[in-house]
Amino acid sequence: MPVKTHKKRKAKRLRGSWSHGYGHKKKHRGAGNRGGRGMAGTGKRAGQKKALVGPDYLGKSGFKMKHPRIVHAITLQYLEERAEHLVREGLIEKSKDLYVADLGKLGFQKLLSKGSVRKKFQITVEQATLHAIEKIQKAGGSVTVTEQKEEAPQMVKGMEKAKEA
Repeated sequence: MPVKTHKKRKAKRLRGSWSHGYGHKKKHRGAGNRGGRGMAGTGKRAGQKKALVGPDYLGKSGFKMKHPRIVHAITLQYLEERAEHLVREGLIEKSKDLYVADLGKLGFQKLLSKGSVRKKFQITVEQATLHAIEKIQKAGGSVTVTEQKEEAPQMVKGMEKAKEA
């Protein structure tokens, strides 16, 4: 087994050097060299100097939803192109020329109208766009929507006072 030798420290090797390999001698002294850590130092300016920092550097932008609802959608184009593959996988059924699909079991909540339809589909889904339903019905199929879209609220919170005034 080889014997581990003691490696000389950098400080010991750089005796006589002012900077010890860090540029100017003042530079290797914590965060003071770079004006603080992170976003530090941006608030200590007069208003006319804030433009030099940049418009996107200060403050917040956008918004974050507290409880985002993620909707998994599928397009007609996807169904049309992969119908035979989905039948082979056992994910949808085929009886004669009709493809029967429950999209909820596949993990999708919404049917979108992208693409054209030539095959007949009988689809059960939570939500579907009106255009997607029309396309499937024109091809001789049907869509069963299990969840009705809620009506948009008539008043936005805080608008009650504005309407009274």
